[in-house]
Amino acid sequence: MTTKVFGHKAPDTDSTGSPIIWAWYLNEVKGIAAEPVLLGEPNTEAAFVLKHWDLPKPAIIESVAEGEKVVIVDTNNPAELPEGINKADITAIIDHHKLVGGLETKGPIDITIRPLACTATIMHDLIGDALAKAPRGIKGAMLSCILSDTLEFRSPTTTAHDKAVCEALAADLGVSMNELATAMFEAKSDVSAFSDAALLRMDSKEYNVDGTELRVSVLETTAPKLILDRKDNLMASMVDVAKEDGADQVLLFVIDILKEEATLLVPNDLVKKIAEASFGCTVSGDSVVLPGVMSRKKQIIPALKV
Repeated sequence: MTTKVFGHKAPDTDSTGSPIIWAWYLNEVKGIAAEPVLLGEPNTEAAFVLKHWDLPKPAIIESVAEGEKVVIVDTNNPAELPEGINKADITAIIDHHKLVGGLETKGPIDITIRPLACTATIMHDLIGDALAKAPRGIKGAMLSCILSDTLEFRSPTTTAHDKAVCEALAADLGVSMNELATAMFEAKSDVSAFSDAALLRMDSKEYNVDGTELRVSVLETTAPKLILDRKDNLMASMVDVAKEDGADQVLLFVIDILKEEATLLVPNDLVKKIAEASFGCTVSGDSVVLPGVMSRKKQIIPALKV
């Protein structure tokens, strides 16, 4: 039986590249038949990375069959995985997020969760010396994943090890990290083709905070004006997105990669209350700038209060 390897819904670069990396490892090093798959269309940055490194886009799936062997990467949250995931045969989890709970397995499995900025960094360590025989595209995907998740080392989630792995991969590949990251961020910033609802779901995770169901969306960009110019339409769309997705509220943080700050849209009194309670700010309009806030995992989620 072929093992399916996948990350979370609304795949970013790490949840697109890491399944490809790990499926290569299982197939070519461990001798285990594996296939990388996605749980949705990759975002514009991830699509750029696939094209840049000449990697085929994995198939998109909506569900997994009962008893089907799967490896979960870049998440351990059942809300970000296909319905029926607990009926599948989960054989491994590789992640860098906090342990959420709720997944069930058919027996003991390999679980690796480490406090690093990127799943691909963990995979680099797990693969070890075998990475030397990996094709250029696999190493390129690994480098791209880490540059993406660290925002080229601007994110507070970045560790010295993430940076060292990036530097070694870039040297091996003979590429400029800055040039690659710049091209990736430009691709990520081009959101003109996406509807307001699609933007709200593009890089979004579900969390329950003090009994309130929140969809916490992050858009990382070097051109925040392109998104903020759509502020009114985005806030209007939050109502339908929340209703359709079973959330009480959508929170949208627009991350300015270059200025290293976030702008939170404030469509109503609930979000105003959340913003002021969580970030110690004063909200006087329909948005608030949060200096230094770059990471949903490290700075936004742990701070949220309702």
